[in-house]
Amino acid sequence: MLAGTLTGMLILTVAACSPDEEDSQEVPHHSFVSRPDLKPAQVEITQGEGWTSEYQDADEYIFWTPNYGSDTPSSGAKIFDLEGEPVWVAPDDPDDSQDNYFDLRIQQYRGEPVLTYYQGPSEGGRGYGDIFILDESYQQIAQVTTTGDLEPGNADFHDTTITEDDTMLIGAYVPAQADLSEVGGPEDGWVDEAVIQEIDIASGEMLFEWSSLDHVPVSHAKNDFDDEQEELDDEAEEDEEPAQLGTEEEPFDYFHINSMTEDHDGSILVSARHTHAVYKLDRQTGELDWTLGGSGSDFDMDDDAVFAWQHDAQRAPDGTLTLLDNHANGSASDETSRGLRLSVDEEAMTASLVTEYAPPDDRSAGSMANANPLPDGNMLIGWGAEPHYSEYTKDGELIYDVCHGAGCYGDNYHGGGGSYRAYKAPWEGQPETDPDVVITDEDDEGRLAHVSWNGATQVAQWRLLSGEDESSAAAHTTVERDSFETAIPLPEDAQYTAVEALDENGEVLGVGEPEDPEENSSN
Repeated sequence: MLAGTLTGMLILTVAACSPDEEDSQEVPHHSFVSRPDLKPAQVEITQGEGWTSEYQDADEYIFWTPNYGSDTPSSGAKIFDLEGEPVWVAPDDPDDSQDNYFDLRIQQYRGEPVLTYYQGPSEGGRGYGDIFILDESYQQIAQVTTTGDLEPGNADFHDTTITEDDTMLIGAYVPAQADLSEVGGPEDGWVDEAVIQEIDIASGEMLFEWSSLDHVPVSHAKNDFDDEQEELDDEAEEDEEPAQLGTEEEPFDYFHINSMTEDHDGSILVSARHTHAVYKLDRQTGELDWTLGGSGSDFDMDDDAVFAWQHDAQRAPDGTLTLLDNHANGSASDETSRGLRLSVDEEAMTASLVTEYAPPDDRSAGSMANANPLPDGNMLIGWGAEPHYSEYTKDGELIYDVCHGAGCYGDNYHGGGGSYRAYKAPWEGQPETDPDVVITDEDDEGRLAHVSWNGATQVAQWRLLSGEDESSAAAHTTVERDSFETAIPLPEDAQYTAVEALDENGEVLGVGEPEDPEENSSN
């Protein structure tokens, strides 16, 4: 049951380590006998004024990709229920640079719900990997990546939008020559050019391509060239030459695309963090229909509608434009981030605030983050670098706020936190694997069968089968599934054990047995 367990949230950035690492503690995390390789973080949930009991029983889940920078808790792709209990945890190796997960969410492909996520290396705020699509059994059914003049495996992690035509919009960055004199760089400089490709998922064919330099000048960049060069200087070792910004080896990221979504008329909405602007692209020609925000805005914007360093611009079903206004760049900032719902009048060319989704306390998401409009009109905010996600009513009233990672517990904890985005959606997972069963012999509790089924969402009960052998085994007891892992007492004379997963109608979904043959041979 959801409970108001925190009365105050501590704000901490991703690098949440105590100065004395030896005295710091690991962030509280789950440990499972049946799946010792899975170590997801525990979460703290605070109910807001908009809370009602219907939320604890909702058949929906949270999808996120936290990164803790350690093996406890484990990073990677996660699905949690609304009570903060893990449902699916993708195994993750924190030492493998190829194993970074971003942007786990539910989308529709060929009329069916699927999981999509980015996996691959990430460096300098961008990715160089592939997009994976999984069916309800968590089996890969497609893989999408860059093509054409871009090398395969160069897809960025920022967005993975499947369209109604079963294509996918993906982004990428490529070094390109450009005049940087207007922003303080060299005339013969280099930038990270942002590229959008629309890929037919089934064939891998590219149907559309757009490049930022063809339409948005470098002079619209809001990130400061000199400040970024100073950061490179500070990062250089004492005996080495600092990297030079604006070169082919260290291009200036003037645009930084972080979302591309379909608008209601089939055009593409693009969010560029470093120009503080949202662009509407003509799907046929690539020309800009309009620019909202930044230096080249076509709209008269009310003061409370102005955003900066934003993420995740998309058109909501009611016609409003939603986005996450980071209003901060980097970890050190006094600015408070917020979610926004804007009215964008394309005839009068005005933009005004409809709803602001403010954090319960000042919360500066210096990177990442998203605003996920829900079908019922509510809004789920993922706070990016801040280890939180929150749900609000459409009018902006806080329903609940969830904290994970070191930021929940204070300076004596390490393990960081933060997740690129967070989503909420219904999902029915039916793994192809069998349930995991491990038997232990506890001094005070006797023999126990610990059972779990990573990714299964329809399990209501577990039924223990026991006997002298498999052929003589009969139902011994049935218990409710109350968490990711359930412990079931074994009869003293059980020589063979199996556990059946039952749905709410008592139908068998799967059967698990201990992997160790000795556990199923004798007492």
